[in-house]
Amino acid sequence: MLLIAPSLEILGGQAVQAARLLEQLRKEDSVVIDFLPMNPRLPGPLRLLQRIKYVRTAATVLTFVVKLLARLPRHDIVHVFAAGYFSFWWAPTPAILLGKAFGKKVILNYRDGRAEDHLRTWRTAIPVIRKADVTVAPSSFLVDVFAKFGLPARSIFNVIDERYSYRQRRRPRRGRVFLHNRILEPLYNVECTLRAFALIQQRYPDASLTIAHEGVSRPALEQLARELKLENTRFIGSVPQDRMAELLDTADVYLTSPNIDCMPGSLLECFAVGLPIVATRAGGIPYIVTHEQTGLLVPCDDHEALAAAALRLLEDDELVVRLTTNARRELERYRWPQIRDKWLGVYRELTDVKSKWAKSDVRSVPVRQPGSPVEAGPGGTGSVSA
Repeated sequence: MLLIAPSLEILGGQAVQAARLLEQLRKEDSVVIDFLPMNPRLPGPLRLLQRIKYVRTAATVLTFVVKLLARLPRHDIVHVFAAGYFSFWWAPTPAILLGKAFGKKVILNYRDGRAEDHLRTWRTAIPVIRKADVTVAPSSFLVDVFAKFGLPARSIFNVIDERYSYRQRRRPRRGRVFLHNRILEPLYNVECTLRAFALIQQRYPDASLTIAHEGVSRPALEQLARELKLENTRFIGSVPQDRMAELLDTADVYLTSPNIDCMPGSLLECFAVGLPIVATRAGGIPYIVTHEQTGLLVPCDDHEALAAAALRLLEDDELVVRLTTNARRELERYRWPQIRDKWLGVYRELTDVKSKWAKSDVRSVPVRQPGSPVEAGPGGTGSVSA
């Protein structure tokens, strides 16, 4: 199988999930997997071209397509990650079209909370998506969006990093550290978090806020923080994934206030470390966080509601314990053993498992449930040449 996705040089949810999936699948005896980054580095002196605006896009796309053409003949399945809008055209589209031209099975792994607007405004994406043999999304939210456009899809959750350590938090007596670590772009509405924190500081002047990540909105957000006269507010830039557990451990409450979202892996990371969550009801977030059970949800773009919910967590020990305990239990759905069965079920389905496994182990044959992902039987361990 050829996995096509952003490399970790592009720090974001797609790259992180691709790296985790690649790491786990390489441990499977039944899968032979290769990785092609959507953002390949040019060789030698040609790398200088990737420093020039517009030129770097053309050079990167050309390099990607050349590498794709070289590798396609050696694989049975093309598994391609995808986001919306322009990024859908420069890597996922050639991967899908060329994969089908070479007679390969194609999995489109779509991962963008802006899917509805993308499909409505870029209608030419729909026939490309239809060419994929299977469309998979990390959340039932996107499955529901795709259904509006007559596109079948199935949900397979993101994978949580098992290296995170859980710590039971209670009401902080001092410090009161808040954390936000989404990309600093308009759709994540970090402005709402800053305005909420201004209200929090009116009651707790010693509270602090850490803003981790980069993005086009950073200068404007730093200016807003000055206008709001926020104290103890740090913009620390992007944090490498191998340091994320350390950052999460320093916080008492996690705030996120997007207007558009899909399935943020940061929420699963909070589940894993015992960090209580306040989030807006954007996109796929209510599909992950259940209000008053695994976190607190508030309306989008309502900084007063965000602040009020955050103050509840600062002042109610029982609430924090209940939410984080339930969240830790909910995390079982996102661990690799459960996700593994679903992905291997899809791969086996595409490689005509019935003729290869039925004689040796009937339980390894996937069973399709209407409207749900393909599930592999409990004993399915057959060999997949993918």
